[in-house]
Amino acid sequence: MRALSAWLAALAALVAAAPAHAGKDITPYIEIQQVLDADLDDGGDVLTYSTLAAGIDAVVTERRTQVQISYRYEHRFAWDDDSSDEDVHSGLARAAVQLVPDVLTLEGGAIATRSRVDIRGAAPNPSLSGGDNITQVYSFYAGPTLSTMVGDLGVSAAYRFGYTKVEADSDLASLPPSQVPLDLYDDATNHLASVSLSQRPGELPFGWSLGAGWEREDASQLDQRFDGRFVRGDVTVPVSPTVALVGGVGYEDIEVSQRDALRDTNGAPVRDNDGRFVTDPASERKIAYDIDGLIYDAGVVWKPSRRTQLEARVGRRYGGTTVIGSFSHQLSRNAGVQVVVYDGVESFGRLLSDNVARLPTSFNVPGNPLGGGFNGCVFGESEGTGGCLNDVFQSISTANFRSRGINAMYAATMGRTSYGLGLGYAQRKYYAPRFATGFSVDGLKDDSVFVQGYWAYELSERSSVNASAYLSQYDSGLPFAPDVTSAGATLAYLHNFTRRLTGTAALGLYSFDQQGFASDLTASALAAMRYQF
Repeated sequence: MRALSAWLAALAALVAAAPAHAGKDITPYIEIQQVLDADLDDGGDVLTYSTLAAGIDAVVTERRTQVQISYRYEHRFAWDDDSSDEDVHSGLARAAVQLVPDVLTLEGGAIATRSRVDIRGAAPNPSLSGGDNITQVYSFYAGPTLSTMVGDLGVSAAYRFGYTKVEADSDLASLPPSQVPLDLYDDATNHLASVSLSQRPGELPFGWSLGAGWEREDASQLDQRFDGRFVRGDVTVPVSPTVALVGGVGYEDIEVSQRDALRDTNGAPVRDNDGRFVTDPASERKIAYDIDGLIYDAGVVWKPSRRTQLEARVGRRYGGTTVIGSFSHQLSRNAGVQVVVYDGVESFGRLLSDNVARLPTSFNVPGNPLGGGFNGCVFGESEGTGGCLNDVFQSISTANFRSRGINAMYAATMGRTSYGLGLGYAQRKYYAPRFATGFSVDGLKDDSVFVQGYWAYELSERSSVNASAYLSQYDSGLPFAPDVTSAGATLAYLHNFTRRLTGTAALGLYSFDQQGFASDLTASALAAMRYQF
């Protein structure tokens, strides 16, 4: 509840930060739903429940202010003894408010969603009621960014505070008996600060920048700590009106450490009532990851037009070769594509905050109540913008890891029709002390691949139809762990009876398969009425 209160306070602060004269469109609503979930495997159970929901969609748009919030709380009333009531929170918020025009900006973001916990476990759609291996996640961040000119020099500085919380309400009984239970994430705070000095090409035949940064994260599980800092210099050398060579060199120092778990008389780690390891406060801090030394990279930037940009770099960092890059292209006024290649040392909390911070301040709100919320690709209002959170939610790990992968998104609008596609690949290599808890994930790798798409069509001024589909493959690096495949498709029809009253009917079909262990096929049907104030 403390995490939820902080999340709601962050939402209120984002709206309050908007100037009084800004254009505001704030729409609170209440909604009632009747849902049926039918297990189609071997004549399984049929669960019926009713939902009472309250939410708000808010957009604040002004030259110096961009804020969008979509938040929804629902309570599900079970109709049978085999299931129980539950609360679900889903929402996303992004904001950028210029406190001093073109100089000082306050930025923030928040997310509430449901997610899988263990990459080896069941993979039901997060919107389903009472699913195994599903838990509630909250995260928010906020901080100022300074950017100004002092003569010909650009000066910038930024600070960001973040917090992430994972509820301990997941049932992990869907793991094969041979699999070792892992520790469960609790919460973490994060501080990120950076400063830079730069000059564009002009006075000199090349541009340059000098920068430094520091990041600190404190996670409650086993008193885990991340401490990273760097200094580096970069140059940009134009070789034509559309092409520039870029490169940089610097020094970086990263250390990840934690304490051991408390042991019982048999030497086994002690767990609390929520299944998390109990920290031994008397244990010495143990190093999970420690690296320092020279970092460098070089690459190219290509900007043939205002609609197209490509940047690619290859270098050395984290003790090995690193490749990063990005590509964006506005195919037309109504169609765009973007590709991102990433590589970094992350934790679940830091990776979630970073991904939310990269989302645009104007995004599409899912129009299908069976679609699962904000735990996959989030498409921006401008085609070709947005970001995919699938790599974050492939699992909720307590250990830090090196995160590498690629995400691609395409979106377009043609008259009354809009559609989008997201796909990607992610790999994690984990860092942990080998003797911290008896069993360690140190050095293990896991992978995930996903494809996600949506389609929407306006039938008339009062009615519309939309559909979504996804397919994911999860491969854990743990010995004898099952590969997991998850897929789903939904279809919804919406009709505005009046300006304030909207009805929705939706169908969904979801499946997952834990190789050699368990599988599930579920159909869902929903009828809902929403009243907007």
